[in-house]
Amino acid sequence: MRIGIVACDIFKQEIDALTEGDEDIVHKEYLEFALHVYPEEMRRTVIEKVNALAGKVDAVFIGYATCQKLSGLPSEVNVPAVMLDGDDCISVFIGPVEYAREKGACTGTWFSSPGWAEQGMAAVIKELHLDSMVDQGYDPMYFVDIIFASYQRCLYIDTGVGDRERCEACSREFAAQIKVPHYSRMGSVDRLAEGIRRAKEIASARDG
Repeated sequence: MRIGIVACDIFKQEIDALTEGDEDIVHKEYLEFALHVYPEEMRRTVIEKVNALAGKVDAVFIGYATCQKLSGLPSEVNVPAVMLDGDDCISVFIGPVEYAREKGACTGTWFSSPGWAEQGMAAVIKELHLDSMVDQGYDPMYFVDIIFASYQRCLYIDTGVGDRERCEACSREFAAQIKVPHYSRMGSVDRLAEGIRRAKEIASARDG
């Protein structure tokens, strides 16, 4: 079977670890995190990338949670596809129940993951549309301090793959930048693995 993957680069470390040596994966493409800043463009881009694989793969795993504008995406592409359940990448890594529990334990939590930690403050400034402040002569960190004033902790989700020490160190650096304590807990790649498995299941059914 031929499986294609189109995913957010936030998931790169985890998907690379899950698919290493997997000969069924014939196409793997990661889209830049910055697309999240423009939800409509993100949806169009993902659809275009998946549709470009028509005739080249039997099924596509779309490595995105529903995020902001991606709900129902598999029904709008021209290739059999599955995507991740969950509101965002943190929900994928710890599940909706644990996600709600962690939010309830501390509403002022900034959730981090290996991908988020690698992106660092530059990605957050872009996500919050603060990069435009530079052109206006303002220091984005002034606004970061205001926005994060009510935050009480940074919680790092260790997914068990990649350079774990380096990624957690990046997360600790971010916590220091927003002036909150840093904590960590284990997550899981099980939901990503399940998504890839479901894509293979669809491909297998088509072959049959």
